Amino acid sequence: MILGGIDRESGGERTTLDDLFRRAGVRHPDKLALADPPNRESFTDGSQRRLTYAEADRAISALAARLRSIGLQTDAVVALQLANTVESVIALLGVLRARMIAVPLPLLWRRQEMTAALRCIGVKAIITSARIGSCGHAELAMQVAAELFPIRYVCSFGTNLPDGIVPIDDIFLQSHLGFVQPPVRPGNAAAHVAVVTFDVAADGLSAVARNHIALIAGGLGPYLECGATLDAATLSAIPLGSFSGVALTVMLWLLGGGTLNLHHAFDPKTFAMQCSEQDGSTIVLPGTTLASLVEADCLGTPANIIALWRSPERIAGNAPWRGAARLVDVASFGEAGLLAGARGADGLALPILYGSIGAPRGAADAITVVDVFRTGAGTLALRGPMVPAQAFPPGAERGPEPHLAVDALGFIDTGFTCRLERDSQTLTIDGPPAGITTIGGYRFRQNEVDWLVAEADLDAVIVALPDVYLDARLAGNAPDRAMTAAELKARGVNPLIAGAFHPRNAA
Repeated sequence: MILGGIDRESGGERTTLDDLFRRAGVRHPDKLALADPPNRESFTDGSQRRLTYAEADRAISALAARLRSIGLQTDAVVALQLANTVESVIALLGVLRARMIAVPLPLLWRRQEMTAALRCIGVKAIITSARIGSCGHAELAMQVAAELFPIRYVCSFGTNLPDGIVPIDDIFLQSHLGFVQPPVRPGNAAAHVAVVTFDVAADGLSAVARNHIALIAGGLGPYLECGATLDAATLSAIPLGSFSGVALTVMLWLLGGGTLNLHHAFDPKTFAMQCSEQDGSTIVLPGTTLASLVEADCLGTPANIIALWRSPERIAGNAPWRGAARLVDVASFGEAGLLAGARGADGLALPILYGSIGAPRGAADAITVVDVFRTGAGTLALRGPMVPAQAFPPGAERGPEPHLAVDALGFIDTGFTCRLERDSQTLTIDGPPAGITTIGGYRFRQNEVDWLVAEADLDAVIVALPDVYLDARLAGNAPDRAMTAAELKARGVNPLIAGAFHPRNAA
């Protein structure tokens, strides 16, 4: 594995994400590094991209140089809202190579959520695409920038861009000789903030910042649990708009040093075609889709399957695994952290151990990746190398706005209720945080959803209903559902909320 030079006790005290990428690139510069979904042209501009490590390295340097040339400084905060394509990975690594802070945003966020999130962290620029699906994301980014004075630049991939946007498709040109050597930061480069994501808890939206050490620690658990071989290919259907997305897509790829194949928006037919080409690889997918894909015989012959569960309470009820591939369940606890465990010989999911958890589980030389604790309120708390140790931005913990709360011992309360099995010293997850509805990769405060709908139409109602694939779905009813949906869309509300008033989703 590509762990040479990484401190196994800490998960990589001095290693950055750029170090991992360069290490793989030096070993095999002409190997395929990144590959777009084959149906790319159906949801965004441009034809399918396939980059070698050398080509990806040039594009990363070119983007870093572009960001520095337009006036962005070290530690500038740069938001990214991109489809699960090559550009999303290049943009993340390009921002980090420029020694700035990357903020990958969920793809379905619209003006309301983006403005609320970016206002509190001082974002200076947004990188996006002209369009993703039916949404004009470049225009959306311009609207957000108009509301937030600190945002000085909007950069975009794609064609037919609005005036005032910095086009950046040319970073992929062979003739582009972009190179940047920003001033060296003081101290350990790996200890600087690298990525900020956003969590939704009972008190609202909060920023969660991680340095390179924490990001590597987050990827190490799943990587070591699945036992992937060096340079093996990975196919990931998890976008980068969350800690889980970065850990299970970018970090798995960087730790293994193979080829990262990307899948966007979970199109079953396209995903099945991609799986058929992944013999002996690792496939990363939403856990809720696993049973149906197995039943339809769509997964091909991978060596490993990593299933992400954003509602961890559903793992225990999943059927025993009987497939030939090694199955690793990853329980995501919002943006606080994740727990990975490979299925045992009986095909059942591993229980959550109370106390320290290492990876791979049961190994004599396992790396401690997280400590697990049950609070007095009966909720799960996490601490360890992958778990943030303080709020962001610095000083947020002294203000009135929602922020990541870390207790005196370094634990973060995830809000997920759990019970302790005293004989086995294991924890069982019972339910999600109170007042939170999870829909796919998105979390909503139910009272805030109710308020947004009431603002649009006092006579409208919206409820969360169970859903096999998305954990839950929103369904709305109103005297004029189409008018309510249009009003919510005009207000810049998440399409999952506005779409609940489509006639076929009537409550």
